[in-house]
Amino acid sequence: MAVTTEIKKGSAIVFNGNTCLIVSTQFVNPGKGSAFTRAKLKNLRNGQVVESTFKSGEAVEIADVQYKKCQYLYKDGQGYNFMDNETYEQFTLSVEDIAETGQYLKDGTVCYALYIDNNPISIQLPPKMDFKVVFADPGVKGDSASGANKDCEVETGLKVKVPLFIKEGDVIKVNTETGEYDSKVNS
Repeated sequence: MAVTTEIKKGSAIVFNGNTCLIVSTQFVNPGKGSAFTRAKLKNLRNGQVVESTFKSGEAVEIADVQYKKCQYLYKDGQGYNFMDNETYEQFTLSVEDIAETGQYLKDGTVCYALYIDNNPISIQLPPKMDFKVVFADPGVKGDSASGANKDCEVETGLKVKVPLFIKEGDVIKVNTETGEYDSKVNS
């Protein structure tokens, strides 16, 4: 058992008798009334996505799952291909199973595969990853208001809002849970 404040994106819980993967969470503290967590849950048996609200501190049952270290190999017509780092067996997850996580995958990415009943059903990325910027809007001279951002695209096709000083060829660190720029990586 765990409390709702401990659940996060990528966790698996038992909800209404079904094993569900947490797709996203949002903690809400309304100021008046008690705090709660709003979560999107994907039923791992039928793929249905539902939204639910949990009271802050409410107990939730953690699903009986295994996490195994794996490595992303490549994408083909079948989906995303991975290799188990212990057994060297390869497995494929569909585009639907990976969803928006696919935007972060680059060859050789080490991550964790989520297994239920010895079947891989999803992956969990490292919390932060480094990416090379392949396109960045030019920063306009004199446009240096603090907190100003511009659009950029990284090597995987992911689009990220970055500070004005980021340029093509730079390597940036991106938070994979929020999709936001974290910092510039010094070469």
